[in-house]
Amino acid sequence: MDPDGSGPPAVVRTSLPGNPLAPAAARRFVRAALADWTELGVPAAAGITDRLADDSVLLVSELVTNAVVHAGTAVDLLCRLDDALPDESTEALVIEVSDHHPSRAVRSEQGPPPPSGTPEYGRGLQLVATLSGSWGITYRTGTKTVWARLPVEGVRAAQEIESYATEQALQRGLRAAEILAPLPKRTSDDMEWANRGALTFLAEASDLLAGQFDEDMVAALAGQLLVPRLADWCAVWLEDASEGPARGSVGAPGARLARVWHTSEHRIEELRRVLEKEPPRVPEAAGSGAFPVPWPGEALAGGVGGASGGVGGSGGSEVTVVVAEGSGASGSSGAALAYRLTAGGRALGTLLIGRAGLVRFPDEVTGLVEDFSRRVALAISTARRYQRQANISQVLQRGLLPSKVAEIPGVESGLVYEPRDKGGPGGDFYDVFQAGEGRWCFALGDVQGKGPEAAVVIGLARPWLRLLAREGYQVAEVMDRLNQLLLDDATEAADAAAAVVAVAGGQGVPPDGPTSRFLSLLYGELVPYEGGVRCTIACAGHPLPLLLSPEGEVREAATPQMLLGVVDDETYTSEAFDLRTGETLLCVTDGVTERRVGRRQFDDGNGLAEALAGCAGLDAPLVAERIRRLVHEFSERPPDDDLALLVLRAR
Repeated sequence: MDPDGSGPPAVVRTSLPGNPLAPAAARRFVRAALADWTELGVPAAAGITDRLADDSVLLVSELVTNAVVHAGTAVDLLCRLDDALPDESTEALVIEVSDHHPSRAVRSEQGPPPPSGTPEYGRGLQLVATLSGSWGITYRTGTKTVWARLPVEGVRAAQEIESYATEQALQRGLRAAEILAPLPKRTSDDMEWANRGALTFLAEASDLLAGQFDEDMVAALAGQLLVPRLADWCAVWLEDASEGPARGSVGAPGARLARVWHTSEHRIEELRRVLEKEPPRVPEAAGSGAFPVPWPGEALAGGVGGASGGVGGSGGSEVTVVVAEGSGASGSSGAALAYRLTAGGRALGTLLIGRAGLVRFPDEVTGLVEDFSRRVALAISTARRYQRQANISQVLQRGLLPSKVAEIPGVESGLVYEPRDKGGPGGDFYDVFQAGEGRWCFALGDVQGKGPEAAVVIGLARPWLRLLAREGYQVAEVMDRLNQLLLDDATEAADAAAAVVAVAGGQGVPPDGPTSRFLSLLYGELVPYEGGVRCTIACAGHPLPLLLSPEGEVREAATPQMLLGVVDDETYTSEAFDLRTGETLLCVTDGVTERRVGRRQFDDGNGLAEALAGCAGLDAPLVAERIRRLVHEFSERPPDDDLALLVLRAR
């Protein structure tokens, strides 16, 4: 829109996927649009108030929810500022929500409301009629659009909501959250609608908290979600992560003050110092409910200067609860509540909130924060379990892989290892080690499956490879013995599983489940000599190694053989060749060759060989890095398998 008000109206639009995340994304989109228009000085935006912002966010949330649930398609959202129509006195904010299933009626567009007890997934047009000055539904080919016009300024005349004929008349000037506030004598369905604002806040909080795997980030989000929406300040203590039942009180010495948040940033450190000296004590008898604690007057003696009775803030859902007229403006005291954060019978910490100018928090606030605190506790518990599992996986990973790659005289090496599950044990493994005087061995393997089962096989294979090589066995002999070892181990595991099933009366782990021990392996021996390296290699069910000459010619360096751990008494063979100065041997797992985009794989049409040919003249680390980069760039999606490659180049 031009600065003088002429020109087309301000318009923004977006498309959202038809999934449960769409309503939250729509709310953020509308708030961002209103904030941008206000910042840019769009003339009509001068009349955008918190009230209008709340109404528009609630309205778009309901319409998008209806579109996702009842149409089940992607959703198109448009938001614009329109000039006043002939029968209107002011500009209007127009919201349009379109789906691509016009044969599906909007909820409440036709037919009676669902019976009591039916799960609610969007109120549809009841809320639209309540909040908007005018609204309608437009059908086009393949598209259905619900639109609503909200006056940018002015007070709407009193009107009744037809869907709630027995309800009192609602004034046009009521804020969206006030419309949703609990009213007397509502039916159970009506109360669910009345509490929509609180449910929306809790739903968005759950979405944000559930995606965090760091307990300190959970604590930080908790503070930002509560302040200034429901409190002037907030603090979160975290108990240590040791196992065991919850202690008799929470906030005991030893708890860590993980987060302090305040509407006034310059008061945060002062408040932190006071709270660290005197953390709250919440007795076990308090359960999960609110427990009054002393107001930290020393830190807040100068007044909080927080939000007024209505709860505001930018971004996300908004819940307005009228707590006191003018509260938080200048008072030097107020109400503070502590909540025990417990999950699974263990004390996790304490959540403390405060608001100036109050004698006590209203019940609707204490109940809402209690529900919120349960979600915080669950998120902290989940984050700790994830971190504990990640630590175990990292320790296990370090034990399954070599601490370093051996240096081979006359040979430079490059290595890439990227497990799909970052920090967890993958199904790929590698090793480069000295097997004796003048002999070095290398291995690149891929175990069937992932996680603990793969770790068991790697824990068998890698130590046995080293032991057999250092005992002087040749390459083919090492493969023979490792194959038999895997078969013997699988047999023992199957016998043990069968015994478990027998003891359980036929109910248990099937013998043919996790007992298979299949392994693809590329294993070789290197013996350096003057002017080159003698390489002996065997490939069992593994992508074949490629040999690159200094001139850029590429050929396969081995022949395929049977997977290890499949056929009893299989006899493996090895092949020998000279790796001369400037020649490069590339060994990869199928995470490289089978990297996929649609139906096409990276190695289709000798794709890997062509990529290697372009690496002529590069040293081993650069070859490894270039192949890694080409594999990642092959598809926009992240790899869906472990990725490992080993490059050996004769100097």
